[in-house]
This record gives sequence, C-alpha cells and structure tokens, in this order.
Amino acid sequence: MPSLWPVCIGPETAARCLGWLGVVLLALCAACAVPPDRTPEPPSDPASLYAYHGEPGAWFTPWQRRDVSFSDMLRWGFSRNAYTGEWRDPPEVPRVENDGSSLAVPHKTSALTWVGHSTFAVHDRADVFLTDPHFGQRALLPKRHHPPGIPISAVPADAFALISHNHYDHLDAYTVDTLPPSIRWFVPMGLAEWFRDRGRPNVVELDWWQTVEHGRWTISCVPSQHWSRRIGQAENSTLWCAWVVVSDERRYFFAGDTGYFHGFGEIARRYGPIDVAILPIGAYEPRWFMRYSHMNPAESFQAFQDLGARWMVPCHWGTFDLTDEPYDEAPRELRRVVRAAGASLDPIKIMAVGETWQVPDE
Repeated sequence: MPSLWPVCIGPETAARCLGWLGVVLLALCAACAVPPDRTPEPPSDPASLYAYHGEPGAWFTPWQRRDVSFSDMLRWGFSRNAYTGEWRDPPEVPRVENDGSSLAVPHKTSALTWVGHSTFAVHDRADVFLTDPHFGQRALLPKRHHPPGIPISAVPADAFALISHNHYDHLDAYTVDTLPPSIRWFVPMGLAEWFRDRGRPNVVELDWWQTVEHGRWTISCVPSQHWSRRIGQAENSTLWCAWVVVSDERRYFFAGDTGYFHGFGEIARRYGPIDVAILPIGAYEPRWFMRYSHMNPAESFQAFQDLGARWMVPCHWGTFDLTDEPYDEAPRELRRVVRAAGASLDPIKIMAVGETWQVPDE
C-alpha cells in the first residue's frame, strides 16, 4: 500500500488504516506532502541552473516549479496501489555485520560503508564524512526496517557531514543530537539555525554553486530538483541541494533527494571527472506523484551517465517503506534497466547494509 507522506508516514496509507484521522493528519502534517509532476519537461539550457531561485524563506526551483494540492494527496492516499510486480516476504535487503571500528584508523585509500537509506560513511585516508546521516528508529512516522549498518558511536569525532534537505528521512534530530558536537555540518541555505538551536554551532550554510574548503577537501553545494518542508519550517523556507566533495585524489557526488533534471551534465562539466556518484533509486511510485521529486532507477542510471562518473552507488531504498513499490524493489529494477540498455553492471555497486566497499584506485 502507498504511504501518503513519503517522509512521514509508514507503509499503511493513513487514510485507509486510520480512516478520517488520516485526513485530519494530512491537514496537520502538510509538511510531508510530495508534489506531482504536472508541468512540461524542464529546459535543457544550463543557464536555468544559475537563475534566481529565491531567498531565505521562499526558495524555488527556477527551471520547473512544483505544484501540489490537497486533492492530489487524497487521490494517492485513497487510490489502489498500482504496483503489479512481485512482493517478497521478507523483503530482500542484504546485510552484513559491521562494528564500524575501521573508521577509527586511517584508510589506505577510500572506502564507503552503507549505513542505510541515504547514509554512507565515506572513509578516505584519515578522513570520514557522512551523507545525510540517519541512525534513528523512524523518519518521523515510518519505522526503520533494519538497524543502521554501523553503530552511531563508531563515527569519529573529527568527521564532517553533508545534509541535502530537511525531510525526516534525510535530517534526523536523534542523529544530530547523538553524534559528537565536534562534527562539522554542511547544509543548504536556511538550515544552520536549526542546528544552532540544537546546540550544534559547528555548521556551514551554502547556496547553490558556493564552495568552501575543509582541510584537504573542497565542498561544493550544487542544484537539485526537490523541495523542503518540516514541522516548524514552512514549505521551501530552507533550500535543498546535492554535494560535490573533492580532494586532490578523489571526487564524490552525493545527489541527496532529486527528480531527474538537466543539471547532472553541467555538474560534470564543472566538477568532473567524478569518481563515485551516490544516487537515489527508490521511492518512485506512482510516477504521476513522484516524478518531480524522486528519480526512478532508469532516471538514476541516466543521471550516472550524464555525470560521466566511474562508479554508481545506489541509495534511498531498503530502509524506510515510503511509496507504492516494495522498498526492496529498486535494485532489481535498476538491474533490468541496465541490462535492457545493453550496458554493463560492473560500474554499479549495489551494497548490502553494513557493507564496506573499497573504491578501486583505477
């Protein structure tokens, strides 16, 4: 069954399982509505990626504004799940045990550990950074279906973290409160105050195309096609983004949450060659409702090609049951897409929760 609010509600549609209480919750928790795609295809002109995109409290996507209504939420909530593929019980989400102890010592080159959903611990020589760290038990309401791949206590105190936007499956209050206060946070515009209010002043706020230095790293905030809302933060009052993290040796791209758009090629032009592209593949059905905000596996594979990256690491699946397709379906669909295109699966690293992958040097 679909969830009405992919960042807030679990697999049972609130309107079906809670009756009219679900409708009331919809009104009270509009922070979680996902916009449908009712607009034309976005332009291909890279200039739109640099266009005015709002100001604090009123951000927007300049190449394609989103549109959503209460009736759209009800339409999805009361509709029959249109997914007709195979449901597996239990779902197929592989897991390996990992105590995270390897993060405490310098690594010879580079390794990625999948914590779950969009959270990776990237261990590059002596440095560790996290992508959208989420070690909590819920994304507001949707429950976590497996423990984090490593314990939160394994994260080194000198690590840094990237946040793509403020939705509950990407920004988790428990995680922020529990990680060491010394963690440095890099966030899109409008989110720094939220961190400071929680006693985490070590935060850097960036706009699209802004860059900062952190040790041996150059960290760039780049555009994505998404939106923001959270209880206590009005719709689009904070920005959303993707990240490019570059050292003298490696270049990482982290997409966060995004629909497919024309920006991946421009990001490659400015920051390539990308070594590792961490791209979301899950929470994509139904397409009429999800297409603006979430790529499906075919679009993610196209984004990987647009980026010209050496490696694709899929994420945003297997942890929270957010939309109509089974939460373990996305990797299977990705494999089908790649094979149908006559392409190789070799550069695509589909990881198990807790798995550590050593990035090849060449």
